[in-house]
Amino acid sequence: MKVLALGVGTPTPTVNNWGSSFVVEYGDSKLMFDCGPAATDRLVRAGGYPTEIGHLFLTHLHFDHVVDLPALLLSRWDQGGHYLPPIEIVGPQPTDTFVEDLIGRQGAFRHDIEARIGFPGSQQVFMNRGGVLPRPWPETNSTVVAAGDSYEGDGWRVTAGHAQHVQPYLDSLAYRLETDSGSVVFTGDTGPCDEVVQLATGADVLYSMCWDLQGDMRRMGEDNGQTGPITAGQMAAAAGVGTLVLVHHGPNLDVDEHRRQAIEEAESVFDGRVVFADEGLALDVG
Repeated sequence: MKVLALGVGTPTPTVNNWGSSFVVEYGDSKLMFDCGPAATDRLVRAGGYPTEIGHLFLTHLHFDHVVDLPALLLSRWDQGGHYLPPIEIVGPQPTDTFVEDLIGRQGAFRHDIEARIGFPGSQQVFMNRGGVLPRPWPETNSTVVAAGDSYEGDGWRVTAGHAQHVQPYLDSLAYRLETDSGSVVFTGDTGPCDEVVQLATGADVLYSMCWDLQGDMRRMGEDNGQTGPITAGQMAAAAGVGTLVLVHHGPNLDVDEHRRQAIEEAESVFDGRVVFADEGLALDVG
């Protein structure tokens, strides 16, 4: 099982990082977790393709985790030729209405979709790619899940857990992926909470947000609903994971000195392996 980090940043764009997205390759499956800014572009640059993504798991609906969803869905549909199975989109409330608002019959991108279905030139391109008219509307299967729910695929299982972030404004989830090769947990955005620890107990790898250095977060009042290197390390230690990967880090951690300090802070409370992730990091699990 390989985990590829497409995005490990925050809502603040920097030269190195912006937004959150991960792709897991396991057997014939490619699962995406979150779909933040430019995730589709980064997927292609890494050698993947939108048509290969069969399942997408959303942690919550902050834009830095979902803003590239229309690009992924529309390019997947546009490049899919005659027929692709509908992508399975799993997430918290209101994921189903969110997707419908984007590419449904009355969705924001309905004008683009209608043009590609109806214009003769677009129909010809579709047929040249192996399509058969009439061209179907893009299909998705959207499933709303809550903490404790699970979703199974070909040799893998994803379980959702509660993540403490910006409730009650948005529901937030963490996910644990289990395969024969190992187990990986994606916290999404969360503050330190027992539910994430329980979800991650015994996992091989924990991908945890690391907003900023812990002292700076306290000083700025930004430690509510978010983890820094110490609180992420404490959760990793309590869960007994093998590796902690620090992701979703803000622009202050683009500075090498601050990155080294973040690793040291995490290592001060966690005895396992600590990895500070950059965009493009590929990690083999198991």
